[in-house]
Amino acid sequence: MRRPTGRLFETRLWVTGAVAAGAVAVLGPLAGLLWAWTAPEVTYVIVQGEALLAEPEGQGPIGIDARFALIGLAAGLLCGIAAYLAGGRGNDVALLLGLAAGGCAAALLAWRTGHMIGLAGFQDAVRHARDGTAVTGAADLRARGVLMFWPVSAVAAYGLLEVAVRRLPPGDRGDGGPGEPDEVGGGELDLESAPTGGDVDGRER
Repeated sequence: MRRPTGRLFETRLWVTGAVAAGAVAVLGPLAGLLWAWTAPEVTYVIVQGEALLAEPEGQGPIGIDARFALIGLAAGLLCGIAAYLAGGRGNDVALLLGLAAGGCAAALLAWRTGHMIGLAGFQDAVRHARDGTAVTGAADLRARGVLMFWPVSAVAAYGLLEVAVRRLPPGDRGDGGPGEPDEVGGGELDLESAPTGGDVDGRER
């Protein structure tokens, strides 16, 4: 079968990358819901209309960031493995770009979705609560660097699988012998090395 070339090949790569990015990005809101559900609660105290941490030295904010990092790491690894298993030779660059872009979008969506859970009630409590009132805050990130865990782990998982499995490069089907019909003319020609002292068709007479 003749492989797509030229603009058709480039279009196929763009579509592959876009599909991969979209498939990863849609997982972001689900990860955000999981983060909001599993994140530890952080208590604030209202002082003159502002919310201050009840325990500045507590582990709550650190735990929220750590939980997001773990979810992003796990999701990225799964996305990278799934993309590698679903992909094929010749799609590697497109899939890697799709994983990187989709992972960034998914991480941002996860952060914003998780942060919105309970945010309206928290803001309302801050506006109307008396001084000294304790309220539970909404999940939020303080270490924004953890947003990169998702795309980096996805690309890393894909790359490690490529190193371990080592797919044959495009155009090489692993056939034995010098001739490979798919190398020239899209499967129309089969070039073979000629024996020493003569050509494939024999000596001319």
